[in-house]
This record gives sequence, C-alpha cells and structure tokens, in this order.
Amino acid sequence: MTNQEANHALPPKTCTIDRLVTKPDDVNKVIEGKKTATRRNGRYADIGEIMVLKDKKFVVERVYSQALGELTDEHARQEGFNTVEEYKEAILSYHPGMPWLPQMRVWVHEFSPVNG
Repeated sequence: MTNQEANHALPPKTCTIDRLVTKPDDVNKVIEGKKTATRRNGRYADIGEIMVLKDKKFVVERVYSQALGELTDEHARQEGFNTVEEYKEAILSYHPGMPWLPQMRVWVHEFSPVNG
C-alpha cells in the first residue's frame, strides 16, 4: 500500500503537522532521538508528511488509533518516558481535569529523522 492509499484509509486530519510536537522539552527529545512518537486526540499528520523542528526534518512513518489501556512501557519509551505511569502523569499534568480512560482512543504518530 502506498502512503497515499494508507492516508485515504484514515479519517481527515483534525490539525496540522506543525502542532504535532510543540513543547520545548518534547522538541529536544525528538532531536536527541529519545522521542519517536506522539499521541494526540486527533490526527495531525499524514504518512509521509515531513515535520520540521529546529531546522531538522522528521518523516511520519505510521499513523494509527490506539486505546490508552493498550499502552505499554515500550510505547511510553517512544514518547520519551520510562514507564506508562510516567507518561500518564506527564499527560495529566499538561491537561488538568482530563480523565485517563483505558477505552479512550488517541492517534499515534510515529516518525524518524530524514537523513540527507
């Protein structure tokens, strides 16, 4: 399946890629290779789309839906945290009052550096 075909199988984007990673700590984690995915409540990027952070380019490789209850420590490490609990605490500190519901679905955006 081509990127274009994969993107057509997804619902429309709800935001733009420039809003995918915005917190300075997260930007640094991406640049340092410590963060390779971002979870959002909407779809911010298409597969193959390029994100630019501090003049460095990253390509979105996968976009898929996931329930919060499916998160593992490996997923938390993609986000730049050691454990799901660490990740959960960070997310809830960014979004006061937001419930953490295992059935709540988020959009996962996985990316990697563009070499060259």
